[in-house]
Amino acid sequence: MVTGASGAELAILLVDARRGIQVQTRRHAFICAMLGIRHVVLAVNKIDLLSYSQTVFETIKSEFAAFSGHFNFHSITAIPLSARYGDNVAAHSAHMPWYHGTTLLGHLENIETGVDLIAAPFRMAVQWVNRPNLDFRGFSGTIASGIVRPGDRLTVAASGAGSTVTRIVTMDGDRPEAIAGDAVTLVLADEIDASRGDVFAAPTDLPDVGEQFTADLVWMSDTPLLPGRAYLFRVGTRTVSGSVTKLKYKVDINNFDHIAADDLGLNEIGHANISLSAAVAFDAYDDNRRTGSFIIIDRVSNATLAAGMIRHGLRRATNVHRQILTVDRAARQKINGHKPAILWFTGLSGSGKSTIANIVEARLAGRGAHTYMLDGDNIRHGLNRDLGFTDADRVENIRRVAEVAKLFADAGLIVLVSFISPFRAERQMARELVEAGQFYEVFVDTPIELCRQRDPKGLYKKADAGKIANFTGISSPYEPPANPEFWVETSDKTPEEAANIVVDGLNALFY
Repeated sequence: MVTGASGAELAILLVDARRGIQVQTRRHAFICAMLGIRHVVLAVNKIDLLSYSQTVFETIKSEFAAFSGHFNFHSITAIPLSARYGDNVAAHSAHMPWYHGTTLLGHLENIETGVDLIAAPFRMAVQWVNRPNLDFRGFSGTIASGIVRPGDRLTVAASGAGSTVTRIVTMDGDRPEAIAGDAVTLVLADEIDASRGDVFAAPTDLPDVGEQFTADLVWMSDTPLLPGRAYLFRVGTRTVSGSVTKLKYKVDINNFDHIAADDLGLNEIGHANISLSAAVAFDAYDDNRRTGSFIIIDRVSNATLAAGMIRHGLRRATNVHRQILTVDRAARQKINGHKPAILWFTGLSGSGKSTIANIVEARLAGRGAHTYMLDGDNIRHGLNRDLGFTDADRVENIRRVAEVAKLFADAGLIVLVSFISPFRAERQMARELVEAGQFYEVFVDTPIELCRQRDPKGLYKKADAGKIANFTGISSPYEPPANPEFWVETSDKTPEEAANIVVDGLNALFY
């Protein structure tokens, strides 16, 4: 991919002449179209291995043109190459007198690739607040689009705070103006509140600000996308948590049809609704590629999972807002005489989670605590009876339970949650829904061999026989906690002894 100085791209799609157009070629062409790339070079390489055949070249060229015609590329230039011998790379090849087009380097040197980001509305995401001493305060970042000069008015998109640019500072000294692509520090006339992740914009043409939007996704991980799972989203210089609330469809690369899907796998492309935990400033990708793109990051490994292109914002109803309540959590906590908490019991099926949680609840209630228990089987009879046991349904199962547990904690209760909850990402999501110190992860660590021996429901026997799909510990993974508040090993303890470990550790909840 070649990037022009003004921000547009030209893509080179490499095709092996022996194999012709492959699924990967179709996928890359589709991604180029999604990215708004206007110019494509179809480089048909290794033509020397087929005796420099014009017929092979024309067949590949025609096949590519047939499926890419609706991609709205401004130009498609097919060039037969032998990279090994340099044919048509920098100089025309004597082996292909039938080819009268340009060489690869000649084409790259002469094609106009510019999309004028300078003419677009001003955007600059704050990378950091530069304050080396009390006499200087500037906002550093790279200008995504537009022009800025001293005297221009700028607005912080999220808050609406505005000020006037007094200086444009660079490592080479102050400048009279800066344009898209320049890394600068802007000094403003007023002490406005702005920090890393905020976006400065022209007050006459502001970006959207919201926490929900639709986007195209290119998934780049072996671990599939699961709607409802909490991920990190990096939009510009801001990173916020969020999730895919709905995967609307994925693309069949063979015919580019839209097909229903519950997840996205490696290299798959889809269209989804995104919901973030906080509002961010953004443009539609078609209007501004730099402020309309984002990446998705795994919360545990910090690996990049996907690239996304924002298509448009999703507007919430204007009459939906948080109601201010007279009786708040602090008041409920005072009435109850203890602090609220979520005790999250996790472990394999048959590990003893529910048995231990029951004993813990009984002992807490005996001390006068206000408690409630959310058990996996009970919840699946009501709130979650529409969910199965696929990875996607397991994620949604825990998301709903975590939100309910948060409400119980907000009511001032000690809520006990007993679910296998096999994935670390969902347990971390549940933890982050409440304040620090309110979430206690209880890992009921029971060897799978012991769980098999207990097997009160005969589930392991059925799973071993292949009668139960996606069974945790056998055909579906269990990710044990790394640093739980309570690590209860049950192989050498009775349920009562295990419960004592938890109860004894919760004395700080009581006044």
